[in-house]
Amino acid sequence: MTDAATPTPVGPSPGASPIRRPVLSGPHLRRRYAAERRFRLYGLASIAVAGLMLLLLVGSIWQKGHSAFWQTYVEITVTFSEGVLNPDGGPVDHHELERADYLSLVRDALKEQFPEATGDRRLRRQLYGIVSTNADFALRRMVLDDPSLVGQRRPVWVKLSDDLDSLAKGHIRRDLPESDRRVSDIELGWYDVLDKAGRIESRFNVDLFTAGDSREPVEAGIYGALIGSILTMTITLLVSFPVGVMAAVYLEEFAPRNRLTDVIEVNINNLAAVPSIVFGLLGLAVFLNFFGLPRSAPLVGGLVLALMTLPTIIIASRSALKAVPPSIREAAFGLGASPLQVVTHHVLPLAMPGILTGTIIGMAQALGETAPLLMIGMVAFIVDIPQGFTDPATVLPVQIYLWADSPERAFVERTSAAILVLLGFLVLMNAVAVLLRKRFERRW
Repeated sequence: MTDAATPTPVGPSPGASPIRRPVLSGPHLRRRYAAERRFRLYGLASIAVAGLMLLLLVGSIWQKGHSAFWQTYVEITVTFSEGVLNPDGGPVDHHELERADYLSLVRDALKEQFPEATGDRRLRRQLYGIVSTNADFALRRMVLDDPSLVGQRRPVWVKLSDDLDSLAKGHIRRDLPESDRRVSDIELGWYDVLDKAGRIESRFNVDLFTAGDSREPVEAGIYGALIGSILTMTITLLVSFPVGVMAAVYLEEFAPRNRLTDVIEVNINNLAAVPSIVFGLLGLAVFLNFFGLPRSAPLVGGLVLALMTLPTIIIASRSALKAVPPSIREAAFGLGASPLQVVTHHVLPLAMPGILTGTIIGMAQALGETAPLLMIGMVAFIVDIPQGFTDPATVLPVQIYLWADSPERAFVERTSAAILVLLGFLVLMNAVAVLLRKRFERRW
């Protein structure tokens, strides 16, 4: 009888050659450690180079754009003449004040400051050009807000012109010949006189964040584009988030594994790599030409960006659902929960941090897109602030594109400032994604 407790011999059979193992001592071990150190150094060097390139990029943008956050003003003494504002006499008429010639008030104040320019038409044209072309609108707002100014004489701060504002910020060199700079010698002399008199002042440029687009750089702001971006992103989120999450839940939890679902998954992965301009062509053909939706509207822009964002949200949501341990599902089934209850009460809440992270990353990608919006007409020059989802609007990336194409030097700093604002929003959205993951993430 064979003894069952007899151990089976382990090891090489008698007569077999012994197994040779690599020797990890001496020069072999030193070479391996040296290779590991080199690999770490290569990784640190790549991170350092990437960080340096990022600093150079942001530093270059900041150098060009930080001056746009400040605006140069000049003080002029304005006489709010009754003969101009209330020529008929009697009680002040609000409608009459709206139609008054405020430009003449500005010009009279400039001629009073520099009377030597009144006799020469060319000098007068240069004199009138030292202030912003919208200086008369500033006076108009003042009088409409306070009609008691009629007949009074007040010092008023108005914006300098684009060229003198660039001069004040150091963008125009004084040592260049007059023919090589945009500011003439006489304008330079007028600026120095005002500066020595304490009538030149630099202030924070509030209008950059409260005004819409303009042909004049000193009057141009990003508020209209910012509202357009918010409205467009609202439509994108309302469409892409529920559709993307429901599609991911169905494909991951309920869809049968067959050839059809395999084709759908492959196409979703392929759509994530499709160039964004293709989605713009799709929106142009479907939403504008077929459905007849309004052109250059946040509604259409949001729908186009939602189509572009859907693959990213679906892929991220499916990955988050896969990360939920199967034991959660098995425990819920063991307690008698239905498949829908398992998903809605247990799996989806646990996967929500990853789903939200993927959604925010997809939204950040959509916020920086320009090409698909150009195809649906959101490249138009929009002055008015959009009030709804169907009003004509533009978005921050398109506004940057429009300003970058403008020849004026003052638009260069506006472009860089808008890029800084856009980068700030992107950093904020990615920071929110990281915080959500850190806050709700669970380790299994």
